[in-house]
Amino acid sequence: MKHVLILLLSTLAAIPAAAAPAAAKPHAAAPAFASQRISVEVKGSGPDVILIPGLSSSPRVWDSTVAALPGYRYHLVHVGGFAGKAPGANATGEVVAPVAEEIARYIRETKLKRPAIIGHSLGGAWAMMIASKHPELASKIMVVDMMPFMAALFGGPTATPETVRPFAEQMRTAIAASTGEARNATTKQTIASMVRTEALRPAAVAHSLGSDSKVSAEAMYELMLLDQRPALKSIKVPMQVLWVRAPGTPVTDEQMAQFYKLSYANVPQAKLTQVPNSYHFIMWDAPEAFQREVKAFLSAK
Repeated sequence: MKHVLILLLSTLAAIPAAAAPAAAKPHAAAPAFASQRISVEVKGSGPDVILIPGLSSSPRVWDSTVAALPGYRYHLVHVGGFAGKAPGANATGEVVAPVAEEIARYIRETKLKRPAIIGHSLGGAWAMMIASKHPELASKIMVVDMMPFMAALFGGPTATPETVRPFAEQMRTAIAASTGEARNATTKQTIASMVRTEALRPAAVAHSLGSDSKVSAEAMYELMLLDQRPALKSIKVPMQVLWVRAPGTPVTDEQMAQFYKLSYANVPQAKLTQVPNSYHFIMWDAPEAFQREVKAFLSAK
């Protein structure tokens, strides 16, 4: 199983942005906020919801969800260096922890009252970071297809950030150095394992190639070394985790469910839900199921 999980992880190395067929125009003015790491687009009106995309991903991944679920004020985060946005301060040094702090600062400085936070992939890791480090900020969080320690997928139950560091360093180097036709070919191959909906793949490739490779490489490296399992004890708010079994994975649904259960053992209130017939981008591959889960999540008291 170990070699299989290495393959699973490798598919995460270039998580791209899936593009919506058309972007809806904002319905509300964005609160005044200046950042060198993120920008935030605001749509709709109602209770506040923060939407965070994943590695090399665009806020456009949320457009169909926003359109299908009115009645909320959505705050769509765009991370510098991803999907065509200039890297800004993310061009040097750490990326993951500083971006989490910027999102937390956005919530505080725009005076949002305990918004719900939904994050996909790396965005899910950011949701967990904010909820554990700043428990006063979020009312609830949803994590879409992300583990609290992603490297356990290939390192096994005894893995630690130090034991996986050599592999993480190799991956960072490979992603940062990838250029030209080699990068294009790798991206297309990765997209095919990430997005089941074939019609969305060309746009997804374009967004991934529009990301800054060095920023994506650094963020991936940091994500691989990030073990949030101990910090989950600090999350006291309602939490839901949506997950899929990756295509071609020779493990059963029951085995994958047990792995998720063990990974999230420190947050007993977490509701773990498998979404069938979907790849990594659940909001695109299983939109009706995803929207149903989000609607129930947001409306729950």
